Amino acid sequence: MTLARLIAPLAALALSACAHTPAAPPQDAFWSALQSHCGTAYAGELVSEDARDADWAGKRMIGHWAQCSADRVAIAFHVEDPEAPGGWNRSRTWIVTREIYENAAQTTTVLTLRHDHRHADGHTDAVTQYGGLTHDRGSARAQDFPVDMMSIALFEREGLAASLTNVWRIEVDPEGTPDARFAYQLTRRNDPTRRFRVELDASRPVPVPPPAWGW
Repeated sequence: MTLARLIAPLAALALSACAHTPAAPPQDAFWSALQSHCGTAYAGELVSEDARDADWAGKRMIGHWAQCSADRVAIAFHVEDPEAPGGWNRSRTWIVTREIYENAAQTTTVLTLRHDHRHADGHTDAVTQYGGLTHDRGSARAQDFPVDMMSIALFEREGLAASLTNVWRIEVDPEGTPDARFAYQLTRRNDPTRRFRVELDASRPVPVPPPAWGW
């Protein structure tokens, strides 16, 4: 058998194997993109126009990937505030975690978003650690986090009835992507007019800010 005749079926076999290789779950690509920014800070702003967020409009904002591990990313969210110590409110940190469940039939990845809220003295706020977890595969760029039962109980206890149908969304482009963006968004299932959205320019790092309060 000639070399050409030997190579041809091997090449066809390789192509066939590639064609049947299952695509990576979108959560894996999303997680990789989120982690690609670890240690970096980016400036951003409010881009939505809901009148309920008027106090946020025009304020400088910085997101800092402050802590990262294999299955956890903590992004400190700093908001300009002349009434806060040092002129910045550093009370908010978004924490995204990843859990992988395996059985004989399949592997399932679940992402969770939590909001860590603290006061300037480092003590936790009464409304903290709320959030949600993914209910579907989402996409490589965006994942939705509908409010979970623990958070609903917290909101009911604190009299925050408007938050009972919250859905948070995180969008992220991998580091190095031209015009890369990161977005944090809040909507509500029972209120189609509610939209809070912050976008960071993830293509231009800025100096790392001081730690979030309590961190």
